[in-house]
Amino acid sequence: MSELENFLTYDEEQRIIKAIHEAEKETSGEIRVHLEKDNSSQDCMEHAKEIFHLIHMDETKEKNGVLFYVAVHNHQFAVIGDEGIDKKVPDDFWNSVKDTVLREFSKGNRADGLILGVLEAGQKLKQFFPYKKTDTNELSNEISKS
Repeated sequence: MSELENFLTYDEEQRIIKAIHEAEKETSGEIRVHLEKDNSSQDCMEHAKEIFHLIHMDETKEKNGVLFYVAVHNHQFAVIGDEGIDKKVPDDFWNSVKDTVLREFSKGNRADGLILGVLEAGQKLKQFFPYKKTDTNELSNEISKS
C-alpha cells in the first residue's frame, strides 16, 4: 500500500466524513478534506489554493467553502477558505483550527486532528454563515485524493 492509502484507515475516513456532515448541519459553509501524496515541494498554501479550484470548492453560492489540505509525504497541512469567508472573518481566523489539527497530528492522531478541526471550522462558520432551511449540500463530503 502507498503512503497515501496508509494515511487513514477506511474507518477513520468514515469518521471524518461523519464529522463533515455534523459540522455542515449548522452552517451553509461547505467543508472538504483533500489528501495528496506530495505537492512537488511547492509552497503548501499556494498548492492548496490550486487544489481548492481543481475540486470546484470555489463554486459554492456564498463562496464559503473550506478546504483541509494534507500533503502526506511532505508532512504539510493547510486550511483555507473561499473569498466569501475571507471577506467576513479576521486574518487569523483559521489559526486555532490549524493549531488544533497540528497538535493532534504531532501525537500521531491524524483522523482525530482532522475531525476536531472540521468540527471547530463548522462552529466558526456558523457565526458568519448560519444554516438556513433552504441550504443544500453543494459539495461532496467524501475525502478527495490525488
